[in-house]
Amino acid sequence: MIKTFKRGGVHPDDCKLSADAAIVPVAPEGTVQIFLAQHIGAPAVPVVAKGDKVKAGQLVAKAAGFVSANIHSSVSGTVTMIDKVADHLGVRRDAIVVKVEGDEWLESIDRSPDTLTEIRLSPEEIVRKIAEAGIVGLGGAAFPSHVKLSPPPGKTAECLVVNAAECEPYLTSDYRVMTEHAEELLVGVRILMKALKIRRAYIGIETNKPKAIERLRSLLAAESEGITVVPLKKKYPQGGEKQLIQAITGREVPSGALPVDAGVVVHNVGTALAVYEAVQKNKPLMENVVTVTGKHLSAQKNLLVRVGTPVSRLIEIAGGLPESTGKIILGGPMMGKAISNIDAPTQKSTSAILLMHESESRRGQPSACIRCARCVTACPMSLEPYLLKRLAERSMFDELESNAAHDCIECGCCIYSCPANLPLLDYIRLGKAEVLKRKRSRAAK
Repeated sequence: MIKTFKRGGVHPDDCKLSADAAIVPVAPEGTVQIFLAQHIGAPAVPVVAKGDKVKAGQLVAKAAGFVSANIHSSVSGTVTMIDKVADHLGVRRDAIVVKVEGDEWLESIDRSPDTLTEIRLSPEEIVRKIAEAGIVGLGGAAFPSHVKLSPPPGKTAECLVVNAAECEPYLTSDYRVMTEHAEELLVGVRILMKALKIRRAYIGIETNKPKAIERLRSLLAAESEGITVVPLKKKYPQGGEKQLIQAITGREVPSGALPVDAGVVVHNVGTALAVYEAVQKNKPLMENVVTVTGKHLSAQKNLLVRVGTPVSRLIEIAGGLPESTGKIILGGPMMGKAISNIDAPTQKSTSAILLMHESESRRGQPSACIRCARCVTACPMSLEPYLLKRLAERSMFDELESNAAHDCIECGCCIYSCPANLPLLDYIRLGKAEVLKRKRSRAAK
């Protein structure tokens, strides 16, 4: 029986237009803008200065605490500026700007195509190496990976769940990693297992990716490593941590708790590949695979992109910006964010650039709620979105907290299913932010 999570979810069209587009490296040119905060936690602190020469893979900003991440130059060249630059929303944020001069990498990085399968480091050395390499979650949240691999006292991981669902429409970067770098990916999974000192791992893949399932299963058939490929029913948001854990293991993560509270640690397939490259090849996280797609785009692309590359350059590689474009989204249509500045740089967690036709990008005109409860049925967290919206509109934050607004994973299932076109998630996001702010304030006292 094909597994899936129990509550809620929706079934948007796949739109995997770029599924057959092989990964193509993008050569560095011009300048890159590397943000100091590309992760959850404290921004990194620069360790270079204007005028310094850097190589690709060189540390340029050091983590400012345990929940933080190192930043490395993705190119070789000269640091021309350490200042604020505009992000995808036009907000100015601290960044290191490097002028590209050739493509010289640190000598310590192994650039050979050989797949190294023997894991020689101890669990503690693996975690340290991952932290040094600045690895963060590539499934969207950009949580520092070494933190996930260091459970707090009293909590123990029993199994690893590898998120290969890629349930968001249009995205295919994880699929291409699974089909083109399956061997390295599986070594990365084994490295994560060793770091966590566990013997069981599950790779959850939706059944709309049969080639990826077949490829990984064929590589695992020769030997039993405690790694199981688990086919999953196509349903959004299957890639949500709590939904994925429930679908694969049957375990429930309690409200307000973390996956490790259920004995599970979750990592994305892209993260597993980055872990392999860091531990076996001494390569820090300085590039990642980005899907560039859209129904009206002249070419569908999966690109291996250096961190800090302008979004506009990737659009040009895919044939340029169609005049009919109504919206450009970083990520997928369900959880991605519309951007206003296409000259903004990519970040470690950038997974996709989606160009939507103007006819697709318009929201329907809101009308009165008809109490159909479709948003309740669709919510994978068993919340009542219509109620949370009303409470947020009225700034009733105590009631929002008592109705678990903080559990919202902002998947967009409610707004997708609403026949009245109500901006449910917009209001819930605002209310949730205030609830979390109040919870942090209480915890600090």
